[in-house]
Amino acid sequence: MDKSLLPRLIQRQAEKYGDKTALTYRDYTSGAWIPVSWNQFASYVRQVANALIALGVAEQENLGVFSQNKPECLYVDFGAFSDRAVTVPLYATSSETQVHYILQDAEIHYLFVGEQYQYDVACHVMNLCKTLKRIIVFDKKVQLVPGDNHSMYFDDFLALGADENHQAEVERRSDCTCDDDLANILYTSGTTGEPKGVMLTHRCYRAAIDGHDRRLDRLGPEDVVINFLPFTHIFERGWTYLCIHRGCQLAVNLYPQDIQKTIKEVRPTAMCSVPRFWEKVYDGVQEKISQATGLKKTLMQDALEVGRLHNIEYLMKGKTPPAWLHLKYKFYERTIYSLLKKAIGIENGNFFPTAGAAIPVAVEEFVHSVGINMIAGYGMTETTATVSCEWFGTHRIGSVGLPLPGVQVRIGENNEIQLKGGTITPGYYKKEAVTAQSYTEDGWFKTGDAGYLDKDGYLFLTERIKDLFKTSNGKYIAPQAIETKLVVDRYIDQISIIADQRKFVSALIVPDYKQVEAYAQKQGVPYTDMHDLLAHPVIVELFRNRIDTLQQEFAHYEQVKRFTLLPEPFSMEKGELTNTLKIKRSVLAKNYAAEIAKMYEE
Repeated sequence: MDKSLLPRLIQRQAEKYGDKTALTYRDYTSGAWIPVSWNQFASYVRQVANALIALGVAEQENLGVFSQNKPECLYVDFGAFSDRAVTVPLYATSSETQVHYILQDAEIHYLFVGEQYQYDVACHVMNLCKTLKRIIVFDKKVQLVPGDNHSMYFDDFLALGADENHQAEVERRSDCTCDDDLANILYTSGTTGEPKGVMLTHRCYRAAIDGHDRRLDRLGPEDVVINFLPFTHIFERGWTYLCIHRGCQLAVNLYPQDIQKTIKEVRPTAMCSVPRFWEKVYDGVQEKISQATGLKKTLMQDALEVGRLHNIEYLMKGKTPPAWLHLKYKFYERTIYSLLKKAIGIENGNFFPTAGAAIPVAVEEFVHSVGINMIAGYGMTETTATVSCEWFGTHRIGSVGLPLPGVQVRIGENNEIQLKGGTITPGYYKKEAVTAQSYTEDGWFKTGDAGYLDKDGYLFLTERIKDLFKTSNGKYIAPQAIETKLVVDRYIDQISIIADQRKFVSALIVPDYKQVEAYAQKQGVPYTDMHDLLAHPVIVELFRNRIDTLQQEFAHYEQVKRFTLLPEPFSMEKGELTNTLKIKRSVLAKNYAAEIAKMYEE
C-alpha cells in the first residue's frame, strides 16, 4: 500500500471497475436513486482537482466542507487529496458560532456548502471571518443573496476543471504526497470547552485501512453499504474510505431522519451506526411483544430465548448447541428472525459495525439472538476511528473486541486505555500544549477512557474517566453505566444522571412522549399538556417502578433516588447536545438548575 493511497484511490478503482456503479443517491424530486459509475466518480474527482488549482488552492491548504451527506462531499475530498490539499468537514447542523470558530482557526479560504441552511450560515459568517474568500454551493436550488459576488454553484466550479488543463500539476502533487501530510482536520464538537482540530495524516488512513484489511475479510464489491452517519463523523468517514478501497457500492443517505425509509429501499448488506439505532429496533420489538397475546406472544418470547441460548450461551462460548435447540433455532430463523430482518430492511445483511457509545447488554444480546451480525467496536477521532472491534467468531457480550492489527493497547494509571500505532493523531491543530498533555512521557496516547483487557486480549470499557462523579459521601459514580442501563426502557428516550458532589444520584429524563401518551390513554389519565401529564402521580409511579426494576444490579449508592420528567427533549439548539448527540453535562446543569435543585430539597 503506497503513500498515494488516497490521492489515486478513485482513479485506480475506476480502472478496475469501470462502468460498474460506485454509488447511488436519492433524487428528492423524483424519489429515484441515481447511480454514479466508478468512471463518473473518477471524472468528478479529476474535475474537482483541476478546478481547485484553477482557483489557486495551494498544497496543504485547508478547505471547508459544510454539508449533509452528498456525493459531492466525496468528490471534493478525493479531489483535494489529489492536489495534496486538506479537507475540514463541518457538521451540517453547526451553528454560526461553531462555523466561525473553525473557519478562523483553520484559516479556510474556500468553503463548500450543501443546502440553504449551510449557505445562509456561511454568508453571515463571511461578514465576520477575515479568511473566507469563496463559498461553493452543492445544491442548485439554493437561493443566493442578491449581489453575492463571493459564491458560485458547484456546477460552475466544476466547469473550471472540465478541460483538465491542470492535470499535470495534479499528478505532480499526488506524487509529492507523503505520510506526514495532513489529509483531514476533524474538529471534535466537545462536551466541554472549545472545539479541538484533530489532525489526521495520510499515514493515519493508510494504517487504518491496512489494519481493517487484515481483520475484516468479508467486505468487497458485492456489498451494498448505506452511508447513514454524517461523513463529518470519523466513524462514517473512515468506514466509507475503507468501503471505497474494497470496491463496495455506496448508497448516500442525505438526511439522517430518512434512514428508516432508505434502509427498506436499499436493502443494504452493511451499514455502520451508533447503538441508538439498534436500541430503537429493540424497543420496537419489545413493544410488539408487550402488545401481543396468546400463542403469538409465547412464540416471540420463545424465539428470543432460543436465539439467546443458541447464539450466546453455546456458539459464542465455542460450544455445540444440542440438536433440539439447533432445530428450534433453524425454525425461528426461517420464520420470526427472517420476518424481523425483512421488516427492518436488513435481510441481505453481511455485518453491521456499531460504535460511538456503550451498547446496552440487553440490546446486544437481542441483536445477536435474532442472528444480526452486529460488530461492536471502540474508537475515537484521534485514532482514525477503530481501536478495537469484533469479527465473525470473536463476539463476546460486553466487549468491544480485539485491538485492530497495528494498534497497541495498554492499561495505564486509573485503568486508562492508552494507545500506540500508525492510526494515532500527531496532535491537535495549533494546540501544542493540549497535544503534549494528551501523551504520556513515553509516547502513549491517553484516551481518557477506562477499561481492561481480559486474559484473551479482548478489550472492555468501564467508564469515561473525566465523567466519573464523586458524591458528597465520597462514593464514585459512573453515570454512563447507569444511563446505558436505563435508556433501553421503551418509555425513556434521553437521560442524564446527576450525582457530582451531591448526596445521592438523581436523573433528568426525557420520556418517549408517544409511549407515555399511549399509557395515559390506556389508564384513563386526564391531562391538558405534556407538562401536566408528566407531573401526574400515575405517570411518575410508572417511571419509578420501571427505573427500580432496571437498576437492581447497581449498588445502593449508585441507584437513582429521584428524577425529573422533562416536557421537552435535550437539543443542539439549546446547546445541550453535541453534533454527535453526546450530552453536554455542564449545559444541562445550567439549563435545568432549578429542576436539579428541587430534587435535592429536603
